[in-house]
Amino acid sequence: MNTSTKSYLGLEKLEVFSIRHWTKRTFSFQCKRPKNLRFRSGEFVMIGLENGDKPLLRAYSIASPSWDEILEFYSIKVSDGPLTSRLQNLTKGDSIFLKPKSVGTLVLDALIPSQRLILFSTGTGIAPFLSVIRDPETYEKFDQVILTHTCRYKDELEYGKKVYEKTNNDNLLSEIINGKLKLISTTTREDTQLMGRMTEWLQNGKFKINTGKDLNLESDRVMICGSLNMLQDHKNICLQKGMIEGSNSNPGHFVIEKAFVD
Repeated sequence: MNTSTKSYLGLEKLEVFSIRHWTKRTFSFQCKRPKNLRFRSGEFVMIGLENGDKPLLRAYSIASPSWDEILEFYSIKVSDGPLTSRLQNLTKGDSIFLKPKSVGTLVLDALIPSQRLILFSTGTGIAPFLSVIRDPETYEKFDQVILTHTCRYKDELEYGKKVYEKTNNDNLLSEIINGKLKLISTTTREDTQLMGRMTEWLQNGKFKINTGKDLNLESDRVMICGSLNMLQDHKNICLQKGMIEGSNSNPGHFVIEKAFVD
């Protein structure tokens, strides 16, 4: 891919300095964070590529924490996708465009503080939560943080596991986390030690077995990120528990990703 030379009003041009293909369907890439971008862990931004007179932009969650000087994104590969079909061919030295304004609902401010923070994710929906679990404020507000990641195949879990391991091995973060963080990775097609969707686990008792107690209104706050069907299924379970959906202006018991919801 050729590096773009065109500039667009209101957009930052960022050079890609690292890219890694995790599976045939997923990849991540890193850019240097522009000085004028401020964001809360869990938020998303609009990024894209040159496309004639108007750049092609899409919403992407930031996988890196709000204190980092690096911007990292995690993406699925879609062969006929207008943007991802091109993004997946990025190489070191190529450029992307970024709108330096972050938004989103998967933020701590949208939740009422409590004991446990449960992060339900599928596929590349884990990206914003990899930002949240590396934010010191998360562990100031919650006594326990449980990140769940469900994919079809084992290799699709590797990106999340690598970030989780790196986070726990970080000298500063490990002291702040102090054993509060737990990762539960499951598959739905390939046989692994842990199988099944979290919606099934919440109904058949596996969630309680693996976390110590059922999801409940009194002690738990929830963030959800994944496919549209996954979002709705988890939202329904939260509503059945008596939970109220939160927002930036009115914090509640659970929040869902709004970037791709109609």
